[in-house]
Amino acid sequence: MADLERLKARAAEIADKETNILLDRTPGSKALHERAVKSLPAGVASNFQVGDPYPVYLDHGHDSRVWDVDGSEYTDFHGGFGVNVVGHAHPKIVEAIRKVSDRGIHFAVSTEATVALAEEICSRFRLEQMRFVNSGTEATMDAIRVARAATGRDKIIKMEGSYHGHHDSVLFSVVPEADVLGLRHNVEHQKAWYTTEPTSRGIPKALWDTVIVVPFNDAAAVRDAFADHPGEIAAVILEPVMMNIGIVVPQPGYLQALRDACDADGAVLIFDEVKCGGTIAYGGTPERFGVRPHMAAYAKAIGGGATTGAFGGEARFMEWVTKGAAQQGTFNGNPLSMAAGLAALTEVLTKDAYDHLGKLGTMLAEGCKRAMDENDIPGHTVDLGAKGCVSYRSEPLTNYRDFLETEPGFFYASFSWMINRGIFMTPGDEEQWTVSVQHTEDDVQKYVDAFGEFCQELAG
Repeated sequence: MADLERLKARAAEIADKETNILLDRTPGSKALHERAVKSLPAGVASNFQVGDPYPVYLDHGHDSRVWDVDGSEYTDFHGGFGVNVVGHAHPKIVEAIRKVSDRGIHFAVSTEATVALAEEICSRFRLEQMRFVNSGTEATMDAIRVARAATGRDKIIKMEGSYHGHHDSVLFSVVPEADVLGLRHNVEHQKAWYTTEPTSRGIPKALWDTVIVVPFNDAAAVRDAFADHPGEIAAVILEPVMMNIGIVVPQPGYLQALRDACDADGAVLIFDEVKCGGTIAYGGTPERFGVRPHMAAYAKAIGGGATTGAFGGEARFMEWVTKGAAQQGTFNGNPLSMAAGLAALTEVLTKDAYDHLGKLGTMLAEGCKRAMDENDIPGHTVDLGAKGCVSYRSEPLTNYRDFLETEPGFFYASFSWMINRGIFMTPGDEEQWTVSVQHTEDDVQKYVDAFGEFCQELAG
């Protein structure tokens, strides 16, 4: 392995040089940012969109490409954090939206398309019933509320370093710094679970003791938490494939062990499939890993690029939305979103489409791994259909603490390098690529070639 300190110093040099190039060629983004900060905090609509010193602002997209406000063209591997598995302006989805827009954009009343998309989601992801929402945050929020209503319990278990949206109940242990891991650890019993302070300001202290944190891929820690809190835990919520620290796959038997533990204690197992559903397999986690949760949350890919989310599962839990568990929203089942989602799931994201996505994803992951190996760069790749990533750690990750051992400087050097060579990427080292059905082998080769050149430059 090449000397790590030398590589880190080289990465810093590359990042500095390439960032200056990026700033020089994006004056339009700079000007728009200076305008935007007057009306939008940090000049963006979401904290995930913040850039240093400003983000690249996009103007439009088509097929596998996007264009920024300066007119530069990129091949898009950002994919809206997983939304755009269908690509941009897919003709079947555009046509579906156009038909609806001519007939009325919104009613706040269910339509036939609402029913049809619900039927498709239930069939595809093996749910008995579901309800629509408008985002992944709303989907996990409502799923947890239903679980609490059904069990009459307050506490939940979540995974260390995981993200499930920005509602109060889940903003604990979200990408924490190493020095706060295990804060308020249960030292007396030497258990792996702990409770902690929230990641965000503004979370009521009344919630601080309602969230139990355990490591991902550690079923024993979940069983310990159940044993130490008998009859108190409403739900275990997790991304079945952890996707906010790169990608961490579940170890064999882990997901089933969680299902068994929840069944034994009377708790609800909730899969957060906001990123997994519609990307890692046609039928999401149940298809790829063979385990069904009691409930699951969806968003991103299921809307075909439009704003929608959903949650659902076993009818014995979903019936609680008619028995006192509040679940509503003026825009739930919006006709534009229903039309886009129905076209996406029935006409675009077909089973054949996943063969195409799998082929491209493997080509991309293998190409990047080959480039790292040839240049003695510590890292590995993960290949999961439309989703994949490079993580700068030789061994695959098993949990959040492994992520802390990756080298973020390598990513930040690669980000500016790749975007300056026409590859649009997610901006943080915790994210992944998304391949769309409109990507081609040439698109993937362009990424692999640029990444190979980066690895050569990094190795010196």
